[in-house]
Amino acid sequence: MSKTKTTPPKIDLKDPRYYINREISWLEFNRRVLHEALDPRTPLLERLKFSAIFSSNLDEFFMVRVAGLKQQVEAGVTKLTPDGLTPSEQLEAISDRLRPLVRQQDQHFEYELREQLNAEGIHIINYVDLNQEQRTYLQQYFEEHIFPVLTPLAIDPSHPFPYISNLSLNLAVIVRDPDTDEELFARVKVPNVLPRFISLPKELRQYSANKQSIWSGIPLEQAIAHNLEALFPGTIVQECHPFRVTRNADLSVEEDEADDLMLAIEQELRKRRVGKSAVRLEIQTSMPENLRNRLMHDLRLEEIDVYDVEGLLGLKDLMFFLSMPCPELKDPLWFPVVPAWLSRTQDISSRDRNDDTQEGEDIFTLIRNSDRLLHHPYQSFSATVEEFITQAAYDPKVLAIKMTLYRTSGDSPIVNALIAAAENGKQVAVLVELKARFDEENNITWARKLEQAGVHVVYGLVGLKTHTKIVLVVRQESNKIRRYVHIGTGNYNSKTAKLYTDLGLLSCREELGADLTDLFNFLTGYSRQKSYRKLLVAPVNMRDRMVAMIRREAEHCRKGNSGRIVAKMNALVDAQIIETLYEASQAGVQIDLIIRGICCLRPGIEGVSENIRVISIIGRFLEHSRIFYFQNGGEEEVYIGSADWMTRNLSRRVEAVTPIDDPEIAKELEEILGIMLSDNRQAWELQPDGSYIQRHPTDGGREQSSHKILMEMAMRSAGI
Repeated sequence: MSKTKTTPPKIDLKDPRYYINREISWLEFNRRVLHEALDPRTPLLERLKFSAIFSSNLDEFFMVRVAGLKQQVEAGVTKLTPDGLTPSEQLEAISDRLRPLVRQQDQHFEYELREQLNAEGIHIINYVDLNQEQRTYLQQYFEEHIFPVLTPLAIDPSHPFPYISNLSLNLAVIVRDPDTDEELFARVKVPNVLPRFISLPKELRQYSANKQSIWSGIPLEQAIAHNLEALFPGTIVQECHPFRVTRNADLSVEEDEADDLMLAIEQELRKRRVGKSAVRLEIQTSMPENLRNRLMHDLRLEEIDVYDVEGLLGLKDLMFFLSMPCPELKDPLWFPVVPAWLSRTQDISSRDRNDDTQEGEDIFTLIRNSDRLLHHPYQSFSATVEEFITQAAYDPKVLAIKMTLYRTSGDSPIVNALIAAAENGKQVAVLVELKARFDEENNITWARKLEQAGVHVVYGLVGLKTHTKIVLVVRQESNKIRRYVHIGTGNYNSKTAKLYTDLGLLSCREELGADLTDLFNFLTGYSRQKSYRKLLVAPVNMRDRMVAMIRREAEHCRKGNSGRIVAKMNALVDAQIIETLYEASQAGVQIDLIIRGICCLRPGIEGVSENIRVISIIGRFLEHSRIFYFQNGGEEEVYIGSADWMTRNLSRRVEAVTPIDDPEIAKELEEILGIMLSDNRQAWELQPDGSYIQRHPTDGGREQSSHKILMEMAMRSAGI
């Protein structure tokens, strides 16, 4: 009797088992950041930096993500995420995952990093360990520099619990009235206008075993805590305990009802400074239970919102120690190189900007000769992007400059160049994204300055953030107009360009120029452009094109050929993209993903994602570039741009991703991807259960750090 062949049941790719929770994935990312602080291979002061970044990341996570989840719980939202968790279940999961990490950071700093700093002559001293001479100096310092700034606030029936500002460090003080023997409660804010760490003069420094003395000092809050008698004369100070409060700091602007978006955001910023509801309370473990309960009650928090540590609160302030003059305790200095192709360009800063007759090729000639790929921070941002915009500002042949600004630095040469361009009579239009989180105030300042100089400033589209990184320069050449473009993956910010890895394309291809013209008309006017010649634009066509290209690779496999995808980005969250990747994996497509932060896809699941591998690279530079490679049956396609595979990027933001048409640049990008995939120093492999395992060289092999390799390659390419 013949056996009937049974078809295996179809796998439901929407099953929550195949998705990692977004918030838990982010905590795993921050765990990898913390690991850099724990790793003895990381230079000592860089370890302090990573501990500070871990804390700063958590601040923003609570202000935005945890605050949002708490709002959902209060509103009675029970909607499940793709991984099957409700908002309240996510809050529980965050608490369970995060507490061991906070404890690990605290104990590592207190019992390892502080000792190692002492050995190197950097002494963070507790007040109780000061000698009498040091105490005398600090008492005088307190009286002259700290005491006048402090404002003690009594808390009693006639003095209600004061407002505790966001991210503020405070002292909860218990004093006793000697006349009535009554215990009184007060709050003293540790002023953030003063340095967090007070330096002792050279003659009062402590010395390490090797007689080194680089810096000695104490935390500001301890200097205040041990001089409280000056604030409460006539009472007996019984105890004092530091605490720190985090509040909801997300902006909520009803754009449809805002006649003036800038004014609406300014009003919301004032609310942020005042703050919304508290979402986290950080205390020291020594705080007595009755005081802990009182703070929880007055801040309307629950036990799940309280995080206690043994040592210092607010470790993001450890960034202070990066200023120490100890190069041997830091990463070797890196100076971004000037690309070899730029060596012939005129230095516009050293010539008469209005003289167009001097020898030397300008940057426009070099771009006309060939598309140019920029890779920061390996290549100089100032010598490339800033120079491109600066030359455009002063070139008499340039008629117009248009660009988007999402985040820029406080002393931005680009903004100054745009102002100069407007003053030189050029048509200048800039889209300033006022809704760039935590940069809103800075962007409002720049928007006003640009407007005063005569620049046409627009503030983005209702309901959409403009996240794209684009510049369009329109130039009159002989009898024709030529358009030059810069399309990038990173912000036009000279400071972060030294720390973030980003890519940019300089080109004068006609189709790209025409596409950017259409895109700017969409951003500044009433255009409803639905098709683009080359660009993938969100929210217009990017999602559909990305899904189609993934499915195209699957189709190649179904026809007996091979399929291959390599994608590098900051985060992968979008459920449709993940499901499409699962389908491609089932068809046999080999997929490598390089994702720095959140990844909600589970790789390596039999029958679902066994052909998908995911790594994350955490190192001295923050990986920020986005690259998308599709094998396409041998007719390879490579793209770079501003968008991650997140729902917000594909559906709620204006993004631009450009194809790379120059085969040499495409090969260069493929080489970058190959170097990243071979990293065995900074790379972490995502496991099916959502955890990450750091790679190490095998069988005595050589360490390969992608950041180090790319720095060496940049120097060789520049002839250094």
